[in-house]
Amino acid sequence: QVKLVESGGGSVQPGGSLRLSCATSGFILDYQDIGWFRQAPGKEREGVSSLGTSDGTTLYADSVKGRFTVSRANNQNTVYLQMNSLKPEDTAVYYCATGYTSGPTLDVSQYEYWGQGTQVTVSS
Repeated sequence: QVKLVESGGGSVQPGGSLRLSCATSGFILDYQDIGWFRQAPGKEREGVSSLGTSDGTTLYADSVKGRFTVSRANNQNTVYLQMNSLKPEDTAVYYCATGYTSGPTLDVSQYEYWGQGTQVTVSS
């Protein structure tokens, strides 16, 4: 069955970096795009980035553009989210997700399968 497992979260000071990993199984990654989302306490889940796995197309929320980079490990079923210049407002639980989307999208409703999430805390 479809499975996604996030890892790499933690606590970091403002300006620091983290790399999140999303290990996937149970489906062909080339055929299903991956999205990264986050949810802060008391807030709705929001799209952060998306990767079109068939052609490498990427999409970013304005709030992370230029700081976050989504990528896929060569010939492997793992997708990464490199997060640089982290800010306190980036603090949230981060999730990866997949579904039969028609291209990369930050629309939460387009994704069917979700990981369990990994906590990212940015604080001095």
